[in-house]
Amino acid sequence: MNDTPDFSLADVAREGLIERPGVDPVAHDGTGRVDLSFTVHTLAEDGVAQPPAQRGVRVPPGVTVFDAASWNGIAIDSTCGGHGTCHKCKVQITSGASVPVTRHDERTFTAAQLSDGWRLGCLVHATRDLSVEVPPLTTRPKAATVGIGRQVILRPALQKRYVELAEATLSDQRTDLARLTDAIDDLELTADLHVLRRLSTVLRQADFKVTAVIVDEDLIDVEPGDTTAERYAIAFDLGTTTVVGTLLDVGTGTPMAVTSMLNAQQPFGGDVITRISATMMDPDALGRLQQAAGSTLATLAAQVCREAGVDPQHVYEVAVAGNATMTALALGIDPEPLGVAPFVMSSAQPPSVLASDIGLSVHPRARAFFFPALGAYVGGDIVAGMLATGMDRDKRTRLFIDVGTNCEIVLSDGETILSTAAPAGPAFEGGAIRCGMRAADGAIEVIKLDAHATGDDPAVTLGVIGDVEAKGLCGSGLVDAVAELVRVGLLDSTGRLVPDEDAKEIAPALADRLASIGEERVFVLHRPTPDSEPAETVYLSQRDVRELQFAKAAISTGWSLLLEELGLEHRDVQQVLLAGSFGSYLSPASAVRIGLVPQLPVLRIVAAGNVAGEGAKMALLSVRERAGALALLEEVTYVELSDRPDFNDAFVEQLSFHA
Repeated sequence: MNDTPDFSLADVAREGLIERPGVDPVAHDGTGRVDLSFTVHTLAEDGVAQPPAQRGVRVPPGVTVFDAASWNGIAIDSTCGGHGTCHKCKVQITSGASVPVTRHDERTFTAAQLSDGWRLGCLVHATRDLSVEVPPLTTRPKAATVGIGRQVILRPALQKRYVELAEATLSDQRTDLARLTDAIDDLELTADLHVLRRLSTVLRQADFKVTAVIVDEDLIDVEPGDTTAERYAIAFDLGTTTVVGTLLDVGTGTPMAVTSMLNAQQPFGGDVITRISATMMDPDALGRLQQAAGSTLATLAAQVCREAGVDPQHVYEVAVAGNATMTALALGIDPEPLGVAPFVMSSAQPPSVLASDIGLSVHPRARAFFFPALGAYVGGDIVAGMLATGMDRDKRTRLFIDVGTNCEIVLSDGETILSTAAPAGPAFEGGAIRCGMRAADGAIEVIKLDAHATGDDPAVTLGVIGDVEAKGLCGSGLVDAVAELVRVGLLDSTGRLVPDEDAKEIAPALADRLASIGEERVFVLHRPTPDSEPAETVYLSQRDVRELQFAKAAISTGWSLLLEELGLEHRDVQQVLLAGSFGSYLSPASAVRIGLVPQLPVLRIVAAGNVAGEGAKMALLSVRERAGALALLEEVTYVELSDRPDFNDAFVEQLSFHA
């Protein structure tokens, strides 16, 4: 059996190799793959050459040697990221088919070197098996570490090229556009009317020394002088509740500033269903929701630019990761079909638009990239999260859970990737919880109980956001409260608060915190004063427990059915990724105790953080990663839970708590 890494057809799509002109689609062995054998030379810190390392990889035909190496963690010198402009990715083809010599190779190597097989790795397309010598690095490739354990080779869609052009003469009457595009001959540039209106004036005012601003192969502007150092983009995580914006220097991959704010759509409802309903009931609501989304994005863009001291006119591209409803609303697309069965999107891949079309005051021709969606309830934010966490690249069995009103779940066994969405409800956002609130100052986020505390030892220890007096309970505090009550025995396996007489025996230090408000039993978490009535306290009610119980059962039913689809058991899961803001603050031990995640050692449970935002950054820093996001649409299978006849039975089984 060949143990070299293999790549699927999705990898071919990811790199845009399908139907590439001049590429032989069949490798010599008839498998549709090409084997590359790399001999990698390295230097120790003292400059002494180390024994070469041998690496074999298998790739789709037509992939460049540079990309094949990058995919497999083999670093080849490059400062342009494989665009063919820096002439640093020098490799030696030592055996295999004859490799054509390009004009860039001729500019880089001597005739003797070309005869010995030296080529630029980014220009060698592997259509037959090859052996490749990789010399020691003199300069490591530019890279930005983003996401969880991921490195991105910088190859942004946004480029700037400084050129000094010869002025037109009677003997050289090329058009201004031809003069510019001839100087940037490695790209097939296109220019729109906006550029043509400026081109002639800028060229002459700048004495024909200008910088071409390019996104993909679109010439979006020509600037006087050398402005190559000013190359910025903004990554947005367009959340239903919170929106995060990060300003990036795409020349270095460095985050320059980051900020967040509440989504200005909040007045229309706290979840996507209520916002969809608003558009169904009021024909003007869609326009107002679109304006609110644009206002939020514009405010964040202005804030990060101001914080970093960057002129917004030097922001040439943005990437937006949001769920299907948020994406539709930002683009002004009617979301009604997303909210009613059979839950259909207008398009899985939103169109490329100008940033100004979504309300941003950045460069007038800046482009906006929206992440594609797998389905109405597994949207672009989850695709961005999967990209950031490498769900399609890791051979481990991994479970990705983005906990929220709509909980998205992804399971991969290293070969197959499944996704689904579970209707968790608003409990984790503090909604439908009697003393619930958002994660703001005064919200209890951590709770520890001591059933047998004596003397000066506190029976209840609270962690409160802002270190102020407790005002309410946020999602992580809710999970902690229930988990702790289960642990000490005050909540039984059915989720019922135990009777007073049992509480005194089970947890004597906590029994006096059990009380009643009307007909409902509650557990008091914080008393403003020793004499406060139960209704004046911050408490957890029996109804709150039921809300959490239903939410966690919906989520655990989702991942348990996905495990069943792949013939796996919960102990087979090697890593659980808790995504989003809520996942960052959720106690893994509490999540395990209430059954929100599989019963696993807590070290296997990782707070993944804002992976949607990380994925958006990656899309701006690498066109290959952006193509990888599109490829996920073909690699991931969506499982509709509401169509499963066994969903209700599985849901009931997951309601119980286990101490």
